[in-house]
Amino acid sequence: MRIDIDKDVCIGAGQCALAAPAVFTQDDDGYSMLVPGHEDGGGDPKVREAARSCPVGAIKVTEAAVG
Repeated sequence: MRIDIDKDVCIGAGQCALAAPAVFTQDDDGYSMLVPGHEDGGGDPKVREAARSCPVGAIKVTEAAVG
């Protein structure tokens, strides 16, 4: 799984960190970032829910290409 956060779109609402706190956190400025070591989602089933909860659509989750 690949998770991308568009820092130019993120408004720091924090909904992703509330939905999947093992994967998302916020930086010192309040913007979303991935928890170190969980850049691939760590198998957390809440990652897609966290992306959907972003009020501005700053998070994109895609499946990693196989091969």
